[in-house]
Amino acid sequence: MPIDSYNFYSGEGPVVAVSLHSGHDVRSELAPLFNLSDSERLREEDPYTDIFTAIVPARIVVRQSRFEVDLNRERSLAVYRTPEDAWGLNVWKEKPDEELVERSLAIYDRFYADAKVFLSSVICKYGYVVVYDIHSYNHMREGPYAKPANPAANPDVNLGTANLNRDLWGHVVDGLSKDLRTYHYPGGPLTVGENIRFRGGHYSHWIQQEFGDRSCAIAVEFKKIFMNEWTHDHDPVKLNALYNALICTLPGVLIHSNEVAEMHMGVLR
Repeated sequence: MPIDSYNFYSGEGPVVAVSLHSGHDVRSELAPLFNLSDSERLREEDPYTDIFTAIVPARIVVRQSRFEVDLNRERSLAVYRTPEDAWGLNVWKEKPDEELVERSLAIYDRFYADAKVFLSSVICKYGYVVVYDIHSYNHMREGPYAKPANPAANPDVNLGTANLNRDLWGHVVDGLSKDLRTYHYPGGPLTVGENIRFRGGHYSHWIQQEFGDRSCAIAVEFKKIFMNEWTHDHDPVKLNALYNALICTLPGVLIHSNEVAEMHMGVLR
């Protein structure tokens, strides 16, 4: 089992930033079985989202590709077996046998066990945890020169909040959304939607199930406006702007989160 499939970085503060799909690594015993090229895999991965996690000291960065094991899906679906599991892509030349699959799922099991310890330690120290579950998504699926997907249904930033108690954490979500919309992004304000393209995946669902209302896990999905999703080249100005936009959300998130903790959890900051 690779020892560097993911990294946990401890640091001060109740906000944890996570990139589950930034990784591109696969185990050497699986690599010959893939039917997809590196470029095809990269198109469905979330490159550069690991950079965004550096907005806070406490962060989780996954190195293993989602095409080996997808940590944002239920365990039974974490290894893509059919094209229907993977956007219609034929992932494998030859399907891995169950022994190989189990070695991939061992990474899954170890990750969730380590995540439980890591997030529990944050809650123990601060009384709660806010998770920025950072992803990116494609909007040029018809080809590199085709018309982009409808902007109305594909906001620059989609906040997935279906896996949190919005009655409790609503001010945190609303403040985050407002701060992103009012940030001076190059070329005009960011469009921000909630639960439009994505509602949040298994990881944020697991956090809610595991830690209840002492957790606020928000799936932050950036449309790939900062990169070319076909060549994978990025625009450093736009990438840096999104990084700074996330940083600008932190003061408000901390204020509103501390209010929730003091009013509803008896946590005194």
